[in-house]
Amino acid sequence: MSAPTVTAPPQASPQRHTLFEDLQGLLTGTLFVALGLLLFRHAGLVTGGTVGLAFLAHYASGLPFGALFFALNLPFYWLAFRRMGARFTLKTLAAVTLLSALTETLPRWMHLDALNPVFAAVAGGLLVGAGFIILFRHRASLGGLNVLVLWLQDRFGWRAGVVQFLFDATILLASAPWVDLQRMALSVLAAAAMNFALAVNHKPGRYIAY
Repeated sequence: MSAPTVTAPPQASPQRHTLFEDLQGLLTGTLFVALGLLLFRHAGLVTGGTVGLAFLAHYASGLPFGALFFALNLPFYWLAFRRMGARFTLKTLAAVTLLSALTETLPRWMHLDALNPVFAAVAGGLLVGAGFIILFRHRASLGGLNVLVLWLQDRFGWRAGVVQFLFDATILLASAPWVDLQRMALSVLAAAAMNFALAVNHKPGRYIAY
């Protein structure tokens, strides 16, 4: 007697986000990231990627973080358009603009009298990671070095994870004149918390809307 045939349940077809869903996703995602970065700034921490470059430039020059972050992203939009298309690029531009504005506005809306640096590292990293997940699920990003890393992988075959790690390590090392050893260690803890949130919650096939 042959074994009964087991039929897999039908896969739901992906559904496109509505304009309202995309707008709230971009706003919520960038707000989460901005709150995490507010904790980082208050504790004097740094991070990797284009955000880390903007932090480094902010500490070195004293110029506003939001303006530096927006300016540093400008060269990467062409790569984003070539690799991911116009829709992704426009959403990324909107997310970068929102984050640039929120990072300068939030300190006027909320004031932190006391902040434990370990809490800032862990909570800030989790908030940034959650914000990234929301943006990814709405086909957006915060641009910058992530786009360059993906382009280098496509163009030269360089492994994206290795290149991203080298970029981030270089940024952390370059921040040494402005960040002491304790805050450097806490910055590594913040990066671990952010990547933990991404690794646990951002898995292919679990979210089918686009």
